[in-house]
Amino acid sequence: MLIGLIRHGLTDWNAAGRIQGRSDIPLNEEGRRQAARLAQRLAEEEYRWDFVVSSGLKRARETAEIIANKLGLPLLDADERLTERGFGQIEGMTLTEREERYGAGWNDLELGQEKVEALQERALAFMADLEVKYPDRNILVVTHGGLLSRLYAALYTDRQAERIGNLSLSVLEKRDDLWEPLVYNCTRHLLAEPETSGEHRS
Repeated sequence: MLIGLIRHGLTDWNAAGRIQGRSDIPLNEEGRRQAARLAQRLAEEEYRWDFVVSSGLKRARETAEIIANKLGLPLLDADERLTERGFGQIEGMTLTEREERYGAGWNDLELGQEKVEALQERALAFMADLEVKYPDRNILVVTHGGLLSRLYAALYTDRQAERIGNLSLSVLEKRDDLWEPLVYNCTRHLLAEPETSGEHRS
């Protein structure tokens, strides 16, 4: 069983350094180009995928649609467990704005953020559910950076935390009770030449 974990493409808020959380911000044109490049990579690699599932937020859903269309795969109904962590009162703010309003310790304040433990719990529950329902399938999952960082922290406690890039790809293989990372947080497809065929609009 393989699971391909993908962070959605770039949005205007990503580019501006604004926390998105549950705010439903769409991809921008660069984000669509990024999704097309990853879709091309997936079409060329040896891994074969059975379907795609995503968060219901626009930026993840559109990324999933671009990939599913390119690969000719079914796109399942959105799964709410894949939604990004809610950041409450700080959504839409840049780091400078957060520090100006709440101080350097803003991350330790109660500002309506979803608890990290709750985020991690629903991410792990989603993975466990896939194991039960689709033990012999290979599944692409499009979700969010905050959720992926907490999922990886839970699965790989000995791995140093690193930023999860837009349109990063990780491919995990289930081996006994472990998820073995075959590819981890890889964005080499973003170095490819830009798509010129307009396929990113499909």
